[in-house]
Amino acid sequence: MGKKKKKSSRKTELRQLIQGLFFNNPKRTFNYKQVSGLLEVKKKTGRQQVQIILNELFESGYLTEVAAGKYKLLSRGSTLTGVVDMTATGSAYVVPDEENEGGDIFIPRNNMNQALHGDHVKVFMHARRRNRQPEGEIIEVLKRKRETFVGVMQISRGLAFLVVDDRVMPHDIFIPPKALNGAKDGQKAIARIVEWPERAKNPIGEIIDVLGDVGDNQAEMHAILAEFNLPYRYPQEVIDEAETIDAEISPEEIKKRRDFRQVTTFTIDPVDAKDFDDALSLQKLDNGNWEVGVHIADVTHYVEPKSLLEKEAYDRATSVYLVDRVVPMLPERLSNFICSLRPHEEKLCFSAVFEMDDQANVINSWFGRTVIYSDRRFTYEEAQEIIETGKGDLSDEILTLDKLAKALRDKRFSEGSVGFERVEVKFNIDEKGKPVSVFFKESKDANKLIEEFMLLANKKVAQLIGNKELDKGSRGKPKTFVYRIHDVPNPDKFENFASFVRRFGYEAMPKGVETVSASLNRLLEEVKGKGEQNMIETLAIRTMAKAVYSTHNIGHYGLSFKFYSHFTSPIRRYPDMMVHRLLQRYLDGGRSVNEETYEEMCEHSSDMEQRAADAERASIKYKQVEFMKDHIGQTFEGVISGVTEWGLYVEIIENKCEGMIPIRDLDDDFYHFDEDNYCLVGRKYNRKYQLGDQLKIVIANANLEKKQLDFALADGETDSTK
Repeated sequence: MGKKKKKSSRKTELRQLIQGLFFNNPKRTFNYKQVSGLLEVKKKTGRQQVQIILNELFESGYLTEVAAGKYKLLSRGSTLTGVVDMTATGSAYVVPDEENEGGDIFIPRNNMNQALHGDHVKVFMHARRRNRQPEGEIIEVLKRKRETFVGVMQISRGLAFLVVDDRVMPHDIFIPPKALNGAKDGQKAIARIVEWPERAKNPIGEIIDVLGDVGDNQAEMHAILAEFNLPYRYPQEVIDEAETIDAEISPEEIKKRRDFRQVTTFTIDPVDAKDFDDALSLQKLDNGNWEVGVHIADVTHYVEPKSLLEKEAYDRATSVYLVDRVVPMLPERLSNFICSLRPHEEKLCFSAVFEMDDQANVINSWFGRTVIYSDRRFTYEEAQEIIETGKGDLSDEILTLDKLAKALRDKRFSEGSVGFERVEVKFNIDEKGKPVSVFFKESKDANKLIEEFMLLANKKVAQLIGNKELDKGSRGKPKTFVYRIHDVPNPDKFENFASFVRRFGYEAMPKGVETVSASLNRLLEEVKGKGEQNMIETLAIRTMAKAVYSTHNIGHYGLSFKFYSHFTSPIRRYPDMMVHRLLQRYLDGGRSVNEETYEEMCEHSSDMEQRAADAERASIKYKQVEFMKDHIGQTFEGVISGVTEWGLYVEIIENKCEGMIPIRDLDDDFYHFDEDNYCLVGRKYNRKYQLGDQLKIVIANANLEKKQLDFALADGETDSTK
């Protein structure tokens, strides 16, 4: 085995040298003797190997044969740049930066040349053969996606490797003894790649942080953050800078602001929240209308441009909500104390204030900096009880705001807003971080009350700038602003989704004069409470485009708003800080900012938001596997939530934990994957396993390291006569 490996690595080395020779001499022609001479290959076996490789490179389209036995670099090949999307086998596809005829370029494993998943690379494209996918080889790594990796230490016979968790990193990282930094065998750690010699299979790294023992909750949560390149602690100098901020509000500062301290004001937040971003105030005006104040923590008053806090907030771009903790965007002194709108404390805010009639029509709007005093801190549960019983602290104010919110909501849906209301899976966790039970969080009237006024503020702020109300002399072009945009659904995706839900007796396509959003709302209403609700809602969300930040406004399809932004959560989202600064600048009559600079900032914020969402999902998956570990061998009712060529994904109905039944374990028949109909079909007995089918499963295995649950069909489920 060792000799065979050595032989194949020598051939790979020789192949790379030959490719390099032709690549560096694109106009020259060489035969096998010339190649052997230039590469100093003297042995007969070596020259035969050269001949074989030349023939292989010709077959693959890298070389052309200009005369018998004479080869030249195929001139029709070209270079392009793109991003590596690696497969679990070690080969990859490069997604080109610019549109490329033929789409993504396939890169065989031996042509990766040390590129890793997500790297920005230069590719030499082989000439395309008829009806074949474009193929190429990576010739340069332009920018690494990441330099650090999280994994488990394996130390044996004096050799140490970090075995990387990430499925798309096919190489373990070699750690020299002097670079171990205290890491021990079996511990979770983070390594940075310091070099990768040209002919070395493994990169060489150093341990930069030891997270702790495998299975320890703190170590595992930090590992998830590190896996997605997210920070899990603050640099000391950033904490120190936060400590120097003066929390006192001076009389001079109050004079510059609109004073709401005498107006009834309160917050409604989750029971475990500490960072209160927003408060609502309410008072009746002399003309009989209502004045509703949406008061948002004035973070940018405290976080100054070019400060360490500003840089850290920009780099993070968002707070990260893992299953058992919040990793805040701003240090706790700001997020939980100075900026948090805590009860019975005067606080500085940036506010959107609306005059509304009883039908929630907005008569007037005002935007600016304020000072408030919160009279009461409500949890969602407390506010919900007041809505349901009509009794309790500030019941008149809460009931009035609830009535106005419902009118806003009705209006929003009548104008085409789509009503996704996914059930959130939450865990009750003990002091060691172990999940002891699962519960579902549903959005009730108290949540919707807050949501409607936040949506209103976000919409009106974006409208103010986008409608050019502040900039009458701008020759038709609104000033640069940060929008939250959401594109229309892809028609092909939506058609596939519609044909799938028909199998359950539903119609997703518009009927008569219905719009797509109205037909989606009708469908979501029809599936409420049905076994297939979660699955159809999940597929509907996948059909929709993703919402992102951009300076180029195309509106928000899901909300059916022409103008929409994020203004209401600056403690936990950097784009809201950008919006606060731009809004104040434009209210003061300032000139438009550079669009390109802000578009880059928007792209960074969207990217970090996606990473945070991926980390949150990974932490939920980890806790689901940990929770089900105690239930191995037990039987549960499930619903098929995904079908692939390698097996069935099944979601347990009672706790929404998802696992997989591998196709190899369906041993009563030979099953094939029917992609068009989302099902596996048995060839002999024609038994079907289809998306949405209910079945009984047994918990077979719970692999915490891979965050993976394996299920098996319960007895009786494999009866082929069914």
